[in-house]
Amino acid sequence: MAKKKSLSQQINVMRASVMGANDGILSVAGIVIGVAGATSNNFAIFISGISGMLAGTVSMAMGEFVSVNTQKDSQRNAISIQKKALANSYDHEYNTVKNKLVTDGISPDLAEQATKEMMTQDPIKTTVRQKYGFNVGQYTNPLSAAIASMISFPTGSILPLVAITMFPSSIRIFATFLAVVIALAITGYTAARLGNASPAHGVFRNVISGVLTMIVTYTIGTLIGS
Repeated sequence: MAKKKSLSQQINVMRASVMGANDGILSVAGIVIGVAGATSNNFAIFISGISGMLAGTVSMAMGEFVSVNTQKDSQRNAISIQKKALANSYDHEYNTVKNKLVTDGISPDLAEQATKEMMTQDPIKTTVRQKYGFNVGQYTNPLSAAIASMISFPTGSILPLVAITMFPSSIRIFATFLAVVIALAITGYTAARLGNASPAHGVFRNVISGVLTMIVTYTIGTLIGS
């Protein structure tokens, strides 16, 4: 029977999906607006957008796969180190956990009792959680993160690509700009909520970075086109 994904694993996959869509929106918007600033040729704009979508999809998927695998290797290495530490100096590790609980605001007597119970039940899980901040066995699947990015990046890319090619040439830059700003506000809010961060700050940073990206690429494209 397959193991059910933990909440942290699900959130990490959701994070990869949201950030993949966000990068798809921003990357392809920058490309197509930049090209639109240089030329009015719809085919050239469309091909540049498709090329950016394909390249970004592969890059995001491979990047997530490598990144999550690296994190997973680091966690496994930490567990290996902790097993040796417990074998060589159990008392020191015991006191480290107890002192950490006291530092977190638990009374010394209660910290002693809690440490004794946790260390008796599972010293590896206890010390790894307290010292390194992750739970043993709860790893994000690299393939799941890669697939999430591989799907979400082109999904996000569709918005600026459709906007720049479907709207009339007289308003397509403005329409794409507006559509991208709205989409980035949504992904910024979602990413902030998943990360327990301030939604207002997340939206502001995301929108500002998108606006600056589009302004820069459009300016460069206009200069090249002229």
